[in-house]
Amino acid sequence: MEAGGELPGVRLAFETWGRLAPDASNAVLVLHALTGDSHVAGPAGPGHPTPGWWDGLVGPGLALDTDRFFVVAPNVLGGCQGSTGPSSARPGGRAWGGAFPFLTQRDQVAVEAGLADALGIDRWVLVVGGSMGGMRALEWAVGRPERTGALLLLATTAAASAEQIAWASLQVRAIRSDRHWQGGDYHGTGEGPVAGLGLARRIAHVTYRSEPELQVRFGRSAQAEEDPWGDGRYQVESYLDHQAAKLARRFDAGSYVVLSEAMSSHDVGRGRGGVRAALRRVTARTLVAGVDSDRLYPPSQQAELAAALPSSDALRVISSPYGHDGFLIETEQVAALVRELLA
Repeated sequence: MEAGGELPGVRLAFETWGRLAPDASNAVLVLHALTGDSHVAGPAGPGHPTPGWWDGLVGPGLALDTDRFFVVAPNVLGGCQGSTGPSSARPGGRAWGGAFPFLTQRDQVAVEAGLADALGIDRWVLVVGGSMGGMRALEWAVGRPERTGALLLLATTAAASAEQIAWASLQVRAIRSDRHWQGGDYHGTGEGPVAGLGLARRIAHVTYRSEPELQVRFGRSAQAEEDPWGDGRYQVESYLDHQAAKLARRFDAGSYVVLSEAMSSHDVGRGRGGVRAALRRVTARTLVAGVDSDRLYPPSQQAELAAALPSSDALRVISSPYGHDGFLIETEQVAALVRELLA
């Protein structure tokens, strides 16, 4: 591992759609964001607590046409939907918890490369990811250019900025400040940092959406019959509470910390002569897209990325009122970019 830790017996959960060609020439890799998972498409069910997060992109006749392509989506190393993470058992039977080693995007991509090897895939037709998934997609193209045919980067960056690190640190601090954090060793105790995880999600969700959307959607309205001048809530507060409760039901706080810190460590230029030198390694035909209302990963970052990549067209802009989450919501615009790369 890049930081020097050891992680024996790694498991990587993944889901596939379509059929791999005999020469393995039709494989597409889809990489999820921070609290996503391998369930890109399909209904919720056993092992999949939520419906597919890009349901309109993967399937027969869709942009990622499963009649043509073999689509692979792993759950990231460090996650909590089947892949090895802090909630997983380590040798001896106890959960890794706070002993889980520090991860970087490069560690995660190395394990994903092992998955590709196991599936017999030497080269991806396309690697696509947004946000954290875009970081890993870019690492694929920089570190393994011979294995990356085309590249779609959405709402991401070549290196985490000071502001992105700052926002992540607030979320990590919220979790670690919860008295039930227990140094990360709360698994199996019956008392986990649910409140801290909820606060982290509230902070994050504000950065994921845009100010105009929140204003139009909620304004200053009170929640139902509640009185914000007493102990009641505004509608926007109720919305954040709802998002916090939803995440706490399906996500592990330890994974949230590990993955957030991995995102903060993201820098494709580390040990490669800087960002620009690293990006010159990319040989894949590339499209870079940003969301016009994204305040967490602003389009200016994607514009810099597009300008520095040797095989990239000009920045594409996804028009959306939904901020950073626009790359998940505006599936028709994302589908058009996918079709362009796969044409």
